Amino acid sequence: MKLADLRKQRAGALNYEALEFDYERSGDQDAAHPVRRPVVVVGAGPVGLSLAIDLAQREVPVLVLDNDNALSTGSRAICFAKRTLEIFDRLGCGDLMVAKGVSWNVGRVYFGDEQVYQFDLQPESGHERPAFINLQQFYVEGYLATRAAELPLLEVRWRNKAAGVEQMADHVLVTIETPEGQYQVEADYVVACDGARSTVRQLLGQESRGRVFRDRFLIADVKMKLEQPPERWFWFDPPFHRNQSVLLHMQPDGVWRIDFQLGWDADPEKEKRPENIIPRVRQMLAHTSMKDAEFELAWASVYTFACLRMDSFRHGRIFFAGDAAHGVSPFGARGANSGVQDAENLAWKLAAVLQQRAPDALLDTYAAEREHAADENIRQSTRSTDFITPKSAISRVFRDAVLELSKTHAFARMLVNSGRLSVPTTLHQSPLNTPSAQMPASEAMVPGAAATDAPVQLRDGRSVWLLRQLGQGFTALVSAGVDSAAVADQLRRAAEGVAPLKVLTVASAGDADADLIDAQGLLAQRYALADNSVVLLRPDQHVCARWSGADTAALRAALRKALAFS
Repeated sequence: MKLADLRKQRAGALNYEALEFDYERSGDQDAAHPVRRPVVVVGAGPVGLSLAIDLAQREVPVLVLDNDNALSTGSRAICFAKRTLEIFDRLGCGDLMVAKGVSWNVGRVYFGDEQVYQFDLQPESGHERPAFINLQQFYVEGYLATRAAELPLLEVRWRNKAAGVEQMADHVLVTIETPEGQYQVEADYVVACDGARSTVRQLLGQESRGRVFRDRFLIADVKMKLEQPPERWFWFDPPFHRNQSVLLHMQPDGVWRIDFQLGWDADPEKEKRPENIIPRVRQMLAHTSMKDAEFELAWASVYTFACLRMDSFRHGRIFFAGDAAHGVSPFGARGANSGVQDAENLAWKLAAVLQQRAPDALLDTYAAEREHAADENIRQSTRSTDFITPKSAISRVFRDAVLELSKTHAFARMLVNSGRLSVPTTLHQSPLNTPSAQMPASEAMVPGAAATDAPVQLRDGRSVWLLRQLGQGFTALVSAGVDSAAVADQLRRAAEGVAPLKVLTVASAGDADADLIDAQGLLAQRYALADNSVVLLRPDQHVCARWSGADTAALRAALRKALAFS
């Protein structure tokens, strides 16, 4: 299939797992000299496609190269977090993903065959998106590819492998291998989103360093017809798989993802055989309410834990994102989610620099911010892995004592770690933040925090969600006061010549002049808004400053700082 033909198909009618894309010869292959491209993205997975769509929506032409001609197979990345879904909303494909995915908030933790406790990742109302959806990676890639096909500034070339990258003074020369031979393009910038075995990383002689855990896990996708709640179930030392751990997730299409811990001595090829997987699944089902379920094996793989990252995510005009830059264990769903957040962080910065609205120094902050996020994810993932797979006898005694105590003691439940699930990183030390004396009582909306959603109403009474109202650029939320409309006008004028700014005035019920009516008071509560207070959000929906009143000098200074001018 040609990528453009995706637009003619009904999304639900496609078998994305079996979909193959045609290799098409491009005009660049016949050019006398390499054609110049603003951005070349290597890799058409969730991270590369998210970045490319974001750039194209910001009016930056982008070329995506992929050495394959198909989407991923099996479940692979399946847990997509609320923040990632909100990014997909902005990219124009979140509704499809949520409609297809299995939404869940509740997790259950078992020790042996006894439930020790359960948790709810989103106990409060007033959010458009669930805490997580489970959705096979090929659906995510398929919906992103469908969206990519709608954007005239975005081109994806299948079976085009990046075989060489050479950095020049003002561009990167990319050598590309195709079924018809090699050709070259020039790129102002290259972004490697080509996975854990990144070709671009190897071409630069770079490596990821960290810790490889001496353990193996089996992933089994099993198709079953069951009426079960969409929850995450995790077993420590269950009777059907002694001295190991097991994780169960529901996916769309009646497919269930099961992760069995195997141990380091397990033979990966042997463990992937159906005759060895099926008895394991039967034993697991026999100890649950699903014991009579009929099932068939759909896909299987064996993986090894590793927590590692590159020393730097920027190398001149080449950037690394997603698994090409960093890797974590699957427990906690921090891989794909952090990769999509890498893409969101980089896209607006590349656009601002290419459109000459910001200096090159802004691109350095991508590396600084996302390396910090990677360190946080690696730290959390390492702790999870050490708890799930104790490395010594005393560690095992401690873990089992925590699990036993968690049956009756709330403090012990705080220590149970079956995978701390993905949350957006708060960029506390970002050089783009403006420190503020007006700090909320909670850290939820301090400079560096990712925006949170809230239900609001427009002037005409329509109910909408806050994040859907934010602009592609900077947005200022101004809480209603005596003269909030005048404050908003002054801020708009002050931003002229620095950066495009959308200003939204916020009022409680009854103020028909405000842009947004916060009838439930959740927006004011979550953003710690007082009369005439201002919260400034970056294009990637992170808070970068907050202050009170029509302080136009503060606004201009905050915008310049957020664009790395100072």
